[in-house]
Amino acid sequence: MTAGRRMTGLAVTMLCAAVAGCRAAPPGSPAGDSMDRTVLSQALPVMDGGRLKVSVVEVTYGPGGSSPPHSHPCAVIGYVIEGALRTQVQGGPEALLKAGESFYEAPNAVHRISANGSDKEPARFIASFICDHDTPLSVAAP
Repeated sequence: MTAGRRMTGLAVTMLCAAVAGCRAAPPGSPAGDSMDRTVLSQALPVMDGGRLKVSVVEVTYGPGGSSPPHSHPCAVIGYVIEGALRTQVQGGPEALLKAGESFYEAPNAVHRISANGSDKEPARFIASFICDHDTPLSVAAP
């Protein structure tokens, strides 16, 4: 196994631990019970394993809130933890993701829609950026 693959594996393991730590126990579940489910399985682009970095960002959109079109220079894995998120990435269909659902964005794909799916309730999600170079996490779309 190459050093790059080991580092990628380590980064993905840390990311999974971060996302799992954000998951609330299901109602009525006794403390200490373990209920695991795979929320996303995604191949990652080839990366320089000697320079991997994971940044985990919590994003909250107030009722009706959104971001202008943008892209991310790194791969992004997201997990909705509250509310509903409207999203559309370059060439793909618009989707409405609810709490407990996840998404993947390829590096440099233009994120046309990133918005709260409700005008009454907040939406909150975790965005995990997996990078192998120094770069801003978001870049305005042209």
